[in-house]
Amino acid sequence: MKKHIADFVVAENKTIGSSYFSLLLESAHALPEILPGQFVEVEVPGNKDVFLRRPISIHDVDPAASTITLLVQIVGKGTRTLSQLQAGRALSLVFPLGNGFALEGRNPLLIGGGAGIAPFLYTAKKYTEKGVRPTILLGGRTAELIPAREAFLPFGDVHFATEDGSLGEKGLVTHHTAFCQSHDAILTCGPTPMMKSVARYALQNGIPCQVSLENTMACGVGACLCCVTKTDHGHRCVCKDGPVFDVKDMTEWASANG
Repeated sequence: MKKHIADFVVAENKTIGSSYFSLLLESAHALPEILPGQFVEVEVPGNKDVFLRRPISIHDVDPAASTITLLVQIVGKGTRTLSQLQAGRALSLVFPLGNGFALEGRNPLLIGGGAGIAPFLYTAKKYTEKGVRPTILLGGRTAELIPAREAFLPFGDVHFATEDGSLGEKGLVTHHTAFCQSHDAILTCGPTPMMKSVARYALQNGIPCQVSLENTMACGVGACLCCVTKTDHGHRCVCKDGPVFDVKDMTEWASANG
């Protein structure tokens, strides 16, 4: 898929709780095809301490309005700078990067944990375009750490799991009632231990499963090799060969501790 470098304009920057924000970015041109699960590399303007672009999952796309929405967790200097951008500011993106989710199944389960929630709004929307209403399971340590959850409600049967019990069922997503129900495909993104637990369950039960990895990235195009992960077919770049992988190709990763 062809990659583009383009300037977008910040149409809206909205704070979500204490740890997240969303950027609504508008292009003056028609958007290329963007797959659910792909990401962008964002230039961080006005901060001399941040040299590299930041990889950020695509949260939503509106082709008619030529807009991309990013849901971002504040974790360092780069994301904090982005959280302070004002409407009207130009922002350079390299996009769309990586591969996306294959929209398998007629009864799929989408599992997002923490910042791994981000790619599943657009994914759920694309499922509904196919006439499929997915089950969506979102988890976090607390309710505040499950951002933008209301946006998911029109596009699936939404469930929540929090470790402190402040929203939905108390406990991990892998202990949730919805997780134990019958599904013919699982898509997941979030903390590595969570994804490995989901992957092991899927492999043991013969359920097609895709994981979206969040390794540290620099270039986003497979040149720097800093995001390499081990698969059953050798080492692969998460940015170029992923971030979405089929767990059938990740059995050693799924069985490892972490």
